[in-house]
Parts: sequence; C-alpha cells; structure tokens
Amino acid sequence: QVQLVESGGGLVQPGGSLTLSCTASGRIFSINHMGWHRQAPGKQREFVATIITWGDLTNYADSVKGRFTISRDHAKNTVHLKMNSLKPEDTAVYYCNADGVREYDGGAYEEYWGQGTQVTVSS
Repeated sequence: QVQLVESGGGLVQPGGSLTLSCTASGRIFSINHMGWHRQAPGKQREFVATIITWGDLTNYADSVKGRFTISRDHAKNTVHLKMNSLKPEDTAVYYCNADGVREYDGGAYEEYWGQGTQVTVSS
C-alpha cells in the first residue's frame, strides 16, 4: 500500500508565501506524475498543478500560473508546491495526488491521494 503525507499548510496573509510538500511512501516501483488539487468550502475539488516524471513537465491551472511552482525530488518521491502572492481565494484544503503508481515492474497502475492540508489566506 502506498501512502501520501502532506505538510506545510497554515495561515498566511494575502501576498504571502507558503510551500507545501508531499511524500509518497510504501512499496513504489515508479510514479508517472504527482500533483496538487484543492477544495474550497462549498466548492468542488479542482486541479492546481501537476509534474510528470519523464522530463519534469509541468502543468498549472490558469488561476495559479505565475504564482505557484511545482517541483519534484524523484529520489525521495516528494513533490513540493511553492505558493507566492497568495490570495484569499486560494484558501482551501490542498490534496496531494500520485497517479500511474506501480508497486513493482509490470504491476497495475494505481492512483493515490493524501489526506489534505489546510491553507488559509486571511488578514
């Protein structure tokens, strides 16, 4: 079984910065991509950013482009989300996601989610 554990959430003032981290642990042979989604109160979960293992290709939601940066430490199966110029509308629970996870060579591809970490942007 693979587990994802997020850290780094908290309270920050508008215009401030936070960095979220997520580490995948357990029996892992490979991961195709890791990323972040978020869910604000009363809203559906939405895509934030993702990074693909091969070539470290990244993709961002329009709402965070230019403000958020996703990066990956492959050796540690860890993904980071650096969030700058935070706005009140960024307030949400942020969920880490790992997709295309194989526990062994030739195994099935699985998807896993973390438990979420709260980010609150408020003065």
